[in-house]
Amino acid sequence: MFTKLSFRQLLLGAFLLIALLLSATSIHALLTLDRLAAHSRAMGQDALALSASAQRLAERSIAMERSARQFLVLDDAAFRERYVEAWRDARLALDALAAGLPGDAAPAFAEWRQHGEAAWAVLQTAKGRRGTRQQILNQALARLPVLNDTLADEVKREVERRNGLLLAELEQRRNVLTGQVLFSIALAAALALGFGMWLSRPLRQIESAIGQLGGRRYDLPVEVQGPDDLQHLGRHLDWLRQRLAGLEADKERFLRHISHELKTPLAALVEGVSLLEDQVAGPLTPNQREIAAILRQNTGSLQNQIEDLLRYNAATFDAQHLRRTSTDMAALVSRVVDSQRLQWQAQGVSVALEGAPPPIAVDADKLAVVIGNLLSNAVRFSPRGGTVRFTLAEHGGRLHLDCMDQGAGVAPSDAEHIFEPFYQGERQPQGARRGNGIGLSIVREYIAAHGGSLQLLPSLQGAHFHLELPYDD
Repeated sequence: MFTKLSFRQLLLGAFLLIALLLSATSIHALLTLDRLAAHSRAMGQDALALSASAQRLAERSIAMERSARQFLVLDDAAFRERYVEAWRDARLALDALAAGLPGDAAPAFAEWRQHGEAAWAVLQTAKGRRGTRQQILNQALARLPVLNDTLADEVKREVERRNGLLLAELEQRRNVLTGQVLFSIALAAALALGFGMWLSRPLRQIESAIGQLGGRRYDLPVEVQGPDDLQHLGRHLDWLRQRLAGLEADKERFLRHISHELKTPLAALVEGVSLLEDQVAGPLTPNQREIAAILRQNTGSLQNQIEDLLRYNAATFDAQHLRRTSTDMAALVSRVVDSQRLQWQAQGVSVALEGAPPPIAVDADKLAVVIGNLLSNAVRFSPRGGTVRFTLAEHGGRLHLDCMDQGAGVAPSDAEHIFEPFYQGERQPQGARRGNGIGLSIVREYIAAHGGSLQLLPSLQGAHFHLELPYDD
């Protein structure tokens, strides 16, 4: 189902999904904080109401006591009415406290009402002995301040209990929110990583396909899995692969055809020049012999160039087909050096080999061509009495091979083009036939086919070629 969507749509969908997840977590956190704030405000208001009721009860108790005593002394009904009003307000405060305090304070409420009723009973009795009425009133009202203090302590404990519950709830909510935030972040990271890996896979496939096309691996089909637009791009790349493979085949057929068409008349020219030089058609004058020599030299040069062109084309094709075997590179270099012993001894050059790295899985035949081209190139540019040095080493899972000579080196202007086919540098050895310029190009093709790298390193004397090959895990 997802493959029917485009890369842009999937990327937008992944972004919206992660944004929705984080937004939902943020909104839930805000709602939780809002509920906690409302709960805290409600508890604060309840605490203030309880404290106000306790304070009002204490004030009404004092008013009740004052009114009752004034009534006993002055026997004025107005003071008894004041007592009634204060007692009514006190009972309202008691009801408010009873509604807000737990059941443990019920005995104190009942006792407070009992003593209030007793004081009211004294105020309603007929006039009698003042001392007796005063004594009964004192006993009824003396207990009220103690009960007020008891209820005030109950209010304080209730406020503290509610504060404790609020703090516990806050801590619980904080832990829940912390867990939710961490889970959301982890889930968002996992989703981002999963989507990233899933969406980057077709990009890696496209990158690999481009690398294959750049390496002329036209035999490997291009397959891209993922969003619809990237699959469409993969199909275009596969079409390009087939097109390039067709062009490469056409080029090979053209080279084979043109080489055949050129070599046939060229062979006739070579044979004709040989007949002239052998004076089969009659004696030659000195000028005619000079002309025949010029013809022989140029026909030979043309024949070598045609063969070099075919050899380079064959090398680029063979680079795509490797037969890897475990190879001792030190033994391979020694074997190649021995095979060219006559050439470097005739040039008056010595060859030295250093290092013995572990065996590596390579195509030994193609690496022999690489080493042979490097050696022949170094011998060709080395002065008599010079030394060509090969060093082998293993560093960081890669095999390092260096070839250094003591010749004139590569001109700075030639360094960027030295590996291009048929390119010939400006520093050529005196008296030697100019090279064809494909040796180092073949070296580069074979090293690239092995996944390695080839460099021309700066050197104080001569040329220094450095190549690296990866060890297979």
